[in-house]
Amino acid sequence: MEINLKDLNEKIENQDYIQDLETVKYADISKSKRKIKPYAEKMVKEVIAAFKHNSLIQTQLAVTGQRPATFALETNIINLPYSNYKRVANFFEEGKEYPLNVYFETRSEYANVSGFRIDQLASEAEIEQDPAKIVDQLVEAIIEKLTTIREYKKPEKKEAEKKTATKKATKKTTKK
Repeated sequence: MEINLKDLNEKIENQDYIQDLETVKYADISKSKRKIKPYAEKMVKEVIAAFKHNSLIQTQLAVTGQRPATFALETNIINLPYSNYKRVANFFEEGKEYPLNVYFETRSEYANVSGFRIDQLASEAEIEQDPAKIVDQLVEAIIEKLTTIREYKKPEKKEAEKKTATKKATKKTTKK
């Protein structure tokens, strides 16, 4: 499926795309390929169905628990989430048709400093030709991100930032 910039922006702005959200407890999937696979299969099937119906899609798996995360598959012409759709125009020309790809997104304050990661998972042809392979890739990606999230340590404030904050606090109290 190909889409032009105008149609892409209109569909995203009007939320004219397939949306699905599944919620699961971390304890119910806990790093188990076997337990994650049914969710990955469902997400991939939904993407394939969206392509067949010439529709965009955003399918999400929200993992709840001590370190929550949301994993999503979105079809787009660039590796930007739908929430940043207005920025797509900075990279593409009006009037041209562009192929859609499938992007894998991770949202979690424990994923990295920005709390967000997006990677291309597959092209339309790849996901339609070998969905089982894409499911396996998605399972591996989810396990990898869950490991990152579980092991993530938030960066401490740099010494310089701490000293500056201390100096400012000291100035405020001495002025009184």
